[in-house]
Amino acid sequence: MMASDRDNKVVIRRQIRATRQELFDKWTDPEGMREWMCPGNIVSAEVQMDPCFGGRLVIVMRGPTEVVEHRGEFTVFDPPSKLAFTWIAKSTDLHPTLVTVEFLEVSPTESELVLTHSEIPRKEVSNQYQSGWGQIISRLEQYLGER
Repeated sequence: MMASDRDNKVVIRRQIRATRQELFDKWTDPEGMREWMCPGNIVSAEVQMDPCFGGRLVIVMRGPTEVVEHRGEFTVFDPPSKLAFTWIAKSTDLHPTLVTVEFLEVSPTESELVLTHSEIPRKEVSNQYQSGWGQIISRLEQYLGER
């Protein structure tokens, strides 16, 4: 693999009607994540995490015909502004990639969520993650709207 192959990344920016703290809390709540960490045909997600710097993260997504496991470790834990964690999955060739989620204040009741997934091994994988993360953030918005 050439060094430039790992330069593939995904950046998603979305304004959401929630405070930075509310968003940060949703990203560190394993019970809630089970509801919205479900892209595409994924019907359920099992989430285990130790939400702190150096804490572990395991997300098992289940679809009708497949089970996809993701593992990682929190590398940044800065409430309510930023989270970062490694993301290791079969789609990353079991090599660590990096997901950074930033929460920026737009107004007292609205925030901008900026998700960056970097060090993705191949372009076709970054295209899959572009779609998947976009769907996940849309589900998060729906989840927030239902509370």
